[in-house]
Amino acid sequence: MNLVIRKAEKNDMISVLLLIKELAEFEREPLAVELTQNDLIRDGFSNSLFVCFVAVLNDTIVGMSLGYPRYSTWKGATMHLEDLIVTQKFRSKGIGNTLFSNFIKYSHSKGVKRVEWSVLNWNVNAIKFYESNGAVVSDEWKIVQMDEESINNFILNT
Repeated sequence: MNLVIRKAEKNDMISVLLLIKELAEFEREPLAVELTQNDLIRDGFSNSLFVCFVAVLNDTIVGMSLGYPRYSTWKGATMHLEDLIVTQKFRSKGIGNTLFSNFIKYSHSKGVKRVEWSVLNWNVNAIKFYESNGAVVSDEWKIVQMDEESINNFILNT
């Protein structure tokens, strides 16, 4: 297997977007992706809002990890792993583990005190994978989000 993990480039963003859409489908939210290739290029390369690594197998992008810096008032600098995905056809071949390892090592090189991410409670395979790599999956914390409509309503009502 000729696998290479490297930092994503602008011209990789169409493949990254396809992986994001595949993940949305897997997570039962196939229509939730509003992001475009141009958004990814702007946000990842002009604004440096995230870092993205791609897994390239025989000149084809088959997976990616995408994350961004955060700050904890308890710990200091942290990284958030937003997505880790390997296309269905290439799962269970160690590619996800290699991407995960790369992201953790990258985060460590940045001197972070914690790497964090979310996992759906029904994604048992992912939970087992993360736990087997030393991660703690917390039942104590709930994810809280406001979508664009909620934000707009909040602004209008305050």
